[in-house]
Amino acid sequence: MQGRIIKGIAGFYYVDATDGKLYECRAKGIFRQQKIKPMVGDIVEIDIVSSDDATGNVISILPRKNELLRPPVSNIDQALIIFAIVHPNPSYNLLDRFLIMMRQQNLPVLICFNKQDIASEKEQQELRETYEKCGYEVMFISVAQNKGIDELKKRLEGKTTVLAGPSGVGKSSLLNLLHPQANMETGELSKKILRGKNTTRHSELFHLNGIGDNTYLCDTPGFTSLYLKDVTIAQLPLYYPEFEDYEPSCRFGGCVHISEPDCGVKNAVEKGLISHIRYENYQMLYEDLKSQKKVYGKNKREY
Repeated sequence: MQGRIIKGIAGFYYVDATDGKLYECRAKGIFRQQKIKPMVGDIVEIDIVSSDDATGNVISILPRKNELLRPPVSNIDQALIIFAIVHPNPSYNLLDRFLIMMRQQNLPVLICFNKQDIASEKEQQELRETYEKCGYEVMFISVAQNKGIDELKKRLEGKTTVLAGPSGVGKSSLLNLLHPQANMETGELSKKILRGKNTTRHSELFHLNGIGDNTYLCDTPGFTSLYLKDVTIAQLPLYYPEFEDYEPSCRFGGCVHISEPDCGVKNAVEKGLISHIRYENYQMLYEDLKSQKKVYGKNKREY
């Protein structure tokens, strides 16, 4: 029987199977021998051990179309990154780090700003201009007042979406609004594995039947920081697509847009053609990568 892993914890994998049941499964030893670990989001084949107890074994993993390591989840169509407009104010640096991470995975991103009901038009406009200029889709919602939720559902329908964002921005409230059974399902699963739902920090996949048959939302732990992996100083400008149109105006080839004179990107920032928020984040990330390179330079590796 086939199914999809919706949660994995303590060596058990919980599979939403085609017969409508949730099976508690162990993975066959062959996966350890092959150094393969099942992931949330995997489409798998299982052998049924007990239909009454809904237990089984994962015997094979179907080919993945993609996989993320942070958070660990596979077969994702898009990322929904949620921040608050205010209370707390968004960390632009953290948002840019996440956008870079998703760009590394070639995943489309929908940026969703919550708490529209308590934010000014000016605050919303600044966010829209900052991120739409660099090619990202931006939405504003109010979970508290149920505004913008119908439009968001249209963006989720028929897709598997990874939901991520820092703590305190309304991520859990949004999930409960989109999938009211989430708390109940998480609670039942927590009883089954004898672990409190608030103590675990694992990704979990929810089937949003009310939105569409093939609609899944992957909830992830709230993050407060993200470490950029496999990004070099030379590569960093590639993750800022809005730089591309102005780089031909740089005096020097290979310009990194920091201290060089006659830099097309810096001139565009001064003219307001590139967001100063994005450029300031770029400068901070550049310095961060530069300091990492100094720390690890003894190994003669580019970080």
